[in-house]
Order: sequence, then structure tokens, then C-alpha cells
Amino acid sequence: MRLISLDAYWLWLWLRRHACNAPPTDTRCHIAALSADRYFRRPLFVLRLINEDRPSPSGAIERKPANCHPLPLPRCFWCYRARSDMHLLTVTIVKPETTNFILGQSHFIKSVEDLHEVMVSTVPGIKFGLAFCEASAKRLVRQSGTDADLIELACQNAMAIAAGHCFMIFLGEGFYPVNVLNAIKTVPEVCRIFCATANPTQILVAETDQGRAILGVVDGFPPLGVENEEDVQWRKNLLRAIGYKA
Repeated sequence: MRLISLDAYWLWLWLRRHACNAPPTDTRCHIAALSADRYFRRPLFVLRLINEDRPSPSGAIERKPANCHPLPLPRCFWCYRARSDMHLLTVTIVKPETTNFILGQSHFIKSVEDLHEVMVSTVPGIKFGLAFCEASAKRLVRQSGTDADLIELACQNAMAIAAGHCFMIFLGEGFYPVNVLNAIKTVPEVCRIFCATANPTQILVAETDQGRAILGVVDGFPPLGVENEEDVQWRKNLLRAIGYKA
């Protein structure tokens, strides 16, 4: 028997002591493993004894023996379910320093064409590269865009993340997420946006035996303090100098 966790080992010991070595007429019980995870879900009792009358495979009602006594249950047994190990990874986005990108999650291969259409219709002449991680069937990184170098950059980073249904859009020089972000959010297949930035970025990824999931992002660096009046004035002047505020 291969033991996958301490929970499984504890359950095996309990069954061996109270069920496997018990006389056949001692009791009849059903052991149900409820679906929950000890470390990520609320704890529940996992063992339930069914001592009521119950139908047999032939359809007749089986009666408990007169000397039947329920097995002693553990006082506090956590919910058990077979599970695999999970590993946490950080994937660093590789790109030119000033290049902006958008990282999101979608749910359908149609996203590739829809995202391409919304990019070129929102900002005519935009340069971008798009990559989408297919999560089933051929499981390819699907690509599109208007600039070959940006498409290759998006595909390389998407392969490094390798999380199902995530997509990446890298923008060319002079194009920014603020110009297209709301339009991207309106695409029916888009589930969420993780980040839109030009900062150095790390992607927090969980890996199981099935695949990978994006847990979050590290966008840039921690703050060094709180802005003062001079910093407020600088921020306002910057937005007006680049045309985002009048």
C-alpha cells in the first residue's frame, strides 16, 4: 500500500485496528470519505457509521445483528481525500525593460481571434503579440498579433508559465495597457486580468500532477514610504504632461 499523506496513514491504522481485525459479526458499517481537503478546506468528520437497516444487493432489507455495536469513532478526524503534492514556483517574465504586457485568464480557444479583433479595432495600427495556453486537446500555445517579435516574446513567456487558459499580450513601443484594458475585459471569454504592467514581474504558480495555476503576481517592488505634498504635485503634473489629464 502506497501512503500518500499522514492522513492516509492514520486512516489505514484506524481501519486495520477496528475493521480488519474485528469479528465478522461485530458490526456493519459504511465508511464515507467526504470531499474536502484538510489543509485548504474547513475540517469535517470523515467517518460515518450507518447502523440503520439497509438494502442488500438482492433488494432485501438486512437487519443488524442483535449484538451489533458501532465502532468507536475518533474524537476529531479531519476530512480525507486522496491528493497529490503541490509545488509553488515563481516564473520571471523576460522582456525588454520598457515593454508593457497584460496577463489574464480566458476559457475558450475562440479567445485568440476575439482578443486580436478587439486590439486592432480599439487602437488602429497597434503593435502587439498574443499567446494563449490551450488547456485540453492538443494543448498548444496559440498565437496571434501584428508584430513577429512580440508574438515570439509572448509565446516564450506563456510556455514558461504553462498555466492552462492563461493569455499574454505584449505591447509595442508607444502603446499602453490603459488604451486597451477595458476593451479586453469586455471579451466574453475573458475571466480575469492578473496584471497590466511594464515593471519587472514574477508570476506565482502552483504546480500539481495535473497542471499549473496562476496564484498571483509580484508586480514591481515594495513601496519605500508615503507620498508628501511635493510627490502629489509631481504625480498630477506627470499625468497632465503625458496627456491623460487635462
